[in-house]
Amino acid sequence: MKKFLVLYMMPVGAMEEMMKNSTPEERKAGMDSWMAWMEAHKADLADRGSGVGKNTRVTKDSAVETRNEVGGYSVVQAESMEDAVKIAQTSPNFDMEGAYIEVMEAFDM
Repeated sequence: MKKFLVLYMMPVGAMEEMMKNSTPEERKAGMDSWMAWMEAHKADLADRGSGVGKNTRVTKDSAVETRNEVGGYSVVQAESMEDAVKIAQTSPNFDMEGAYIEVMEAFDM
């Protein structure tokens, strides 16, 4: 089995907007959807991953707070990129307007 890094992407500020404009019940329903998806794909997830917070861009000379569209990640195990994509396409990430997913194979070093 190969491993694939799956990045759950959303427009910058989308999570803040969702948190501001949704009810606690709507947020719980969204989390329940994620939990159900992870349970349904537990055999496919080498690492369930998590959501991510603010980021800092680091170079050899600096570290600067910045924003990007990464909302979270998982590590999927699958036979092929096509299989990993099929798993990702069932993700609740698409419930958020403008969301998309990046899938890339992770190689042993």
